[in-house]
Order: sequence, then C-alpha cells, then structure tokens
Amino acid sequence: MDVLFSVIGKLLHFYSYALIIYILMSWFGGARQTSIGQFLARICEPYLEPFRRFIPSLGMIDISPIIAIMVLNFAASGLNQLYDWLT
Repeated sequence: MDVLFSVIGKLLHFYSYALIIYILMSWFGGARQTSIGQFLARICEPYLEPFRRFIPSLGMIDISPIIAIMVLNFAASGLNQLYDWLT
C-alpha cells in the first residue's frame, strides 16, 4: 500500500511540473511545435480542456491552468491525508 501511494504521489508531482513547463512554453514562439512541446500537449491538453471550457479568459490571460494546477495539488494533498489516515 505504501508503494502505491508513493507512486501516485510522485506521478501527480511530475504531472504538475509537466503542466508548468507546458504553460511556460506558450511564452516562447514555436516551442510547442517541437517534439517535446507536442508530447506535453498530448498529456496536458486533455486535463486542461475542461478547465478552459468553464473558466473564461481575462483578456489575453488564461487563468484556467492556474486553477488546474491548484486542483491537482489539492488532489495530491488529499491523497497524503488519506495515506496518513490509513496508516
């Protein structure tokens, strides 16, 4: 059980870093067209899409990725609390 919680926690942590890198790539023209950018788009866009549908942009600023990262961190925190409760 310890291994399962540890692996899921590390995957959530890694995924939040992937989201941050993917978001920062939008600041650099053409960065998302690279092979790394396309890979990150394949793994990040399915998660970001529902947030973009419900959270409107503030002019040119898209705050939905910030909310998406906060939800992911909230889930990781809940996982840690569940692990503490079970042990």
